[in-house]
Amino acid sequence: MDITIDAGSATPPYEQVRLRIAALAAAGSLAAGEKLPPVRALAAELGLAANTVARAYRELELAGLVETRGRLGTVVTARAAGTSAQAQKAAQAYADEVTGLGVPPERALDLVRAALGL
Repeated sequence: MDITIDAGSATPPYEQVRLRIAALAAAGSLAAGEKLPPVRALAAELGLAANTVARAYRELELAGLVETRGRLGTVVTARAAGTSAQAQKAAQAYADEVTGLGVPPERALDLVRAALGL
């Protein structure tokens, strides 16, 4: 999978993984129903802790972009494959802005949920 972690970035590694998988799905590089690598395998490939990749997968699942099917693995949903590149750019811009302001990730997500009326 085409994911590169920038250790010098203000964006946490789990968020970099999450954003990249979402962007790959939105661009069509990951099709709906395509299986993602197991957490441990991707973590080893990226030089990250398994919990870091697991958090990225959980965040993607909470957003409805992937679905975990137990022992069958984690797959990309149709919703993820339909996410526009423009929406991904807007999300990245928001993430960069709130990170620069020192807003913790959970609080940033709370702000988005409130803005969306969720």
